[in-house]
Amino acid sequence: MSQPSPSRDLRELPKAQLHLHLTGAMRPATLAELAGRYGIVVPPPLPTAAGTWGAFQDRYDASRTALRTPADIQRVIVEAATDDAADGCGWLEIQVDPTSYAPVFGGLEPALEAVLAGAAAAPIPVGVLVASSWRRSPSHAVTLARLAARYAGDGVVGFGLSNDERGASVADFAPAFTLARDAGLLAAPHSGFYTPATHVRDCVELLGASRIGHGTSAATDPVVVELLASRGVALEICPTSYPPFGVHELSAIPVTTFLAAGVPIAVSTDDPLLFGVGLAGQYEILRSSLGLTDEDLATIAAGGIQASAAPPAEKSRLLAEVTAWLDTPASNLCDD
Repeated sequence: MSQPSPSRDLRELPKAQLHLHLTGAMRPATLAELAGRYGIVVPPPLPTAAGTWGAFQDRYDASRTALRTPADIQRVIVEAATDDAADGCGWLEIQVDPTSYAPVFGGLEPALEAVLAGAAAAPIPVGVLVASSWRRSPSHAVTLARLAARYAGDGVVGFGLSNDERGASVADFAPAFTLARDAGLLAAPHSGFYTPATHVRDCVELLGASRIGHGTSAATDPVVVELLASRGVALEICPTSYPPFGVHELSAIPVTTFLAAGVPIAVSTDDPLLFGVGLAGQYEILRSSLGLTDEDLATIAAGGIQASAAPPAEKSRLLAEVTAWLDTPASNLCDD
């Protein structure tokens, strides 16, 4: 029997997790416990092969209603950070739209402050990215950008736009992103999941995006790929998010296209509650489905760290640890 190529333990590869939504970060057991406590009925998990955005949103919305107290929020963040740390994560950014939590918590500020308190209690450093929604008005995005700006330096590290990006005008959201960037926050809108490469381009050129949530459609346009590479705009690639919606099969995610062009990639989990795979598992998918080498995976990990909002000293430490991981001799993991 032939032996597999030697490979290193991906749980030991230092990483940054840059695309994780608060509700989607819940452990399934935590959701079950909280839903039982509050009498909430949550739709079943999504099918692994096919689904619809509506089905995803229904389960996500029901799960979000299980977070009703600051203690609930803190538990989710601490547990998510613990899980990511076990997978090699040294810096975590968690994304939240406080709008949906505001009615329960008494306003946007109390909701955001509950998230910040949870982040401060985590076992690894956690930054918070405030996100509006492509499905809400540009004026609402301005409101949330001002909120994020007030907490810049106090745990908020970025501003974004989440949800289904179809049908919204990118230019209309430029004022919100200008406010956020002027406050020193990184800009990280979702784009290029359902929308074409031109949408990704517009997010870079009109919103000043330094990262793009997903952005995989950019691979279809070499000019947009070059734009991302030349500006160092990182793509937050979440492998298990694509097959359920028919966006990509795992073997067709265009990671190699971006790597070859020098586009930074930040592998992330998006919503492990819904998609069922942790951070090291996402890297393992790139190894097994795309045939990426340990050198490729180290390049990706380093790109995510560089694209993060981690302080310079934290970045330097993690990057040195990535180099050390790659310098460690690979082992043959087959026992046969």
